[in-house]
Amino acid sequence: MPRCARVKTEDSIFHIMIRSISEINLFNDDEDKLKYFSLIKKYILKFQFKVYAYCLMDNHGHLIIDVNGGDISRIMHSINFSYAQYYNRKYKRHGHVFQDRFKSRIVNDDKYLIVLSAYIHNNPKDIPGYRNNLINYRFSSLKEYVKGTNEFEILDKSFLEDILNLGNRKNIKSYLSLVYKSDTINEELDVEFEKKNCEYRSERKILARDYTPEKVINFVADYIQCDKRKVRIKYDKSCIEIRALCVFLMRCFCNYTQKQICSVIGNLTQSRVSKLSSIGIDIILNTEKYSSIIDDFIKSA
Repeated sequence: MPRCARVKTEDSIFHIMIRSISEINLFNDDEDKLKYFSLIKKYILKFQFKVYAYCLMDNHGHLIIDVNGGDISRIMHSINFSYAQYYNRKYKRHGHVFQDRFKSRIVNDDKYLIVLSAYIHNNPKDIPGYRNNLINYRFSSLKEYVKGTNEFEILDKSFLEDILNLGNRKNIKSYLSLVYKSDTINEELDVEFEKKNCEYRSERKILARDYTPEKVINFVADYIQCDKRKVRIKYDKSCIEIRALCVFLMRCFCNYTQKQICSVIGNLTQSRVSKLSSIGIDIILNTEKYSSIIDDFIKSA
């Protein structure tokens, strides 16, 4: 029987659930969970999506992701494929790690977002020592909202904090009360906060992903002060920087596939496009003068 097409739009917020196949744990230790977070961080840079909540358990995990103009399938495939490669190498095994496709559901209003985040943050309740101590479960974003931290540098707290008005300590207590009883609630629960907002916040600014490749090439050439013709030169090490940065930005802001980028640049394989995109990420992460190139590209549009 064919699988149903995934419902998705480029301005959606999604509840994502991942689960391992029955015979293994998805995360055997803290190192595995840290690896998954490091991959999320890597692909946040690559695809510019936002994470509003998370909780990783041993055999499954929950995320609230704002695709921010991107494609949820591409985002999750990249994260999960990379994690499965890591997992199989580490544990010297082959085959599937995740149970079927990831599950996703569109979050369609603020009330559902609040209740959903509480449900996600309630997940560790059955772990010994955490039923009345959910704030201190390391791999849940609850502690980040309550303590004002961001240990794994993947959480965008501003959206949910604004809806809940967590600057008010009374509202933090109200939210914690909701979290601790969320295993008995459902979507119809009325949630009372001092700042009420029951309309979906469609005024979120969504990143445009329809820039032309020429826009990217011209921007990068000007930004790094390089002849733009070098982006199409294959066997020259001095061209790697401009080629890598252009490929990375095309993947992110033109929403181009690897095959489409091959056509734009010419004389390039899809595997090389993938490699150049990874080089572009490394350049941005490790070269201070390019650390703000993404923000500067957005501002230049």
